[in-house]
Amino acid sequence: MPSKTMYKIIHQYSRGAIPAEDMQKLLEIAEDCGRVKNYVYERFGGIASLSKLYPGYTVQNEMTASGLRDALGMPSVYFYLAVFDALGDLKAQWTRTKARVQKNVSCNEGFTEDEKHYLGFVLKVSNAFEQILNQKPVELTKELKIRYEQLSSQTDTERLHRYLCRQVRKYHAKLHTENIYGFAAAERAYRYGDAGIYIAVKEKRKRIFVPLTDHNQYKSQLYIKLNPKENTLEIHVPIRMAVRVHPGYTRRIGTAFGMYTMLTTDEGHRYGERLGEYQTAYADWIRTQAASWQRNKDSNPGRKKYYAKKRRLEEQLHSYINQELNRFMREEKPRTIYTVKLSGPQAKGRDKQMNHYVNMWQRGYIRKRLAQKCEEQFVEMIEVIGKDISRECSNCGAAGLKSGARFYCPACGYEEEEKTNTARNAKKRGQGDGVSAGS
Repeated sequence: MPSKTMYKIIHQYSRGAIPAEDMQKLLEIAEDCGRVKNYVYERFGGIASLSKLYPGYTVQNEMTASGLRDALGMPSVYFYLAVFDALGDLKAQWTRTKARVQKNVSCNEGFTEDEKHYLGFVLKVSNAFEQILNQKPVELTKELKIRYEQLSSQTDTERLHRYLCRQVRKYHAKLHTENIYGFAAAERAYRYGDAGIYIAVKEKRKRIFVPLTDHNQYKSQLYIKLNPKENTLEIHVPIRMAVRVHPGYTRRIGTAFGMYTMLTTDEGHRYGERLGEYQTAYADWIRTQAASWQRNKDSNPGRKKYYAKKRRLEEQLHSYINQELNRFMREEKPRTIYTVKLSGPQAKGRDKQMNHYVNMWQRGYIRKRLAQKCEEQFVEMIEVIGKDISRECSNCGAAGLKSGARFYCPACGYEEEEKTNTARNAKKRGQGDGVSAGS
């Protein structure tokens, strides 16, 4: 089950335009943070630095000794946050690389089960992974060493090591950032007061004052997002909040998502039946505006009105989605929600307009908001494997037939709406062996 506390990002905004001189000082900090991150990416992003990434103090010490902070004249409250942000990005990049290699190993029919097991072991054990990539003898602790010797004795390790190195070279990309419009600020880098915030800059004992639209004050690490075109800024504040626990939320519910009806439960209850109406209007307007822009872009028409209306349409659509998700939580009172884990929508076919509708489908936003609301209200959300889930009869498990929005099973005669059948299968798989699919 989810934890009883969670982090939520709230936003603060500057009031009025920031003086150009002060904005330039903030931009200098953002640019320097970008330089520090790129330096860390370049210096520690390769296989030779894998052993330095965990826990990361070696990187911190080497960055201190590098003299980069003195050369840039950066305050330490910004320098070390930029270093550890870059360090986190490198760790995440290596995690993605390992996941991609593991997926390729699992799908490779040329490997035996013993070879897949060996590669899975070295991908999971960080020391073995780093030593293999750097062509070093594998040295592990006593317990891991015994297991490694058992697995390696059953495989051609030299062949597998070459494969592993090739895969890493192919999929591990070097990181680089061009973001010069934002930076992280530690607690010592700012002070609230006078209906605004005082932010430290590169000048010693100097802070610039930015008036804010609210009087809230926080004590946590902030992210300052700059908008130099309008000379404004936005502050992202992570706050820890208590999760609302509802004793009456006891039901287990299977769900299925759709383009025209947002969500259907295993009992056939529908939520967001006007989603298709809102989404079609939004997609049609985007398509019309894109064609108009292509015809008239040589005359350099402005885009300010376009972005303003696009934002209004998106807010209208997202407001409806959140309203219906709130109604779903309030009326269904779920303890556990089972959803189908599917790949992203893939537009195919000759109907370009339908392809456009599929590409504009807000499914990612819907799933993200549902996950957020489940976390806020202490509801467990479980994703089950979605392979052939819409073709399987939820009544008897036999393969059925789909006709339009209906599902029919020739084996038992069961007939129902396709989305309801899918939602029921999601619930069945989640309560059975499908729980291991992830949550």
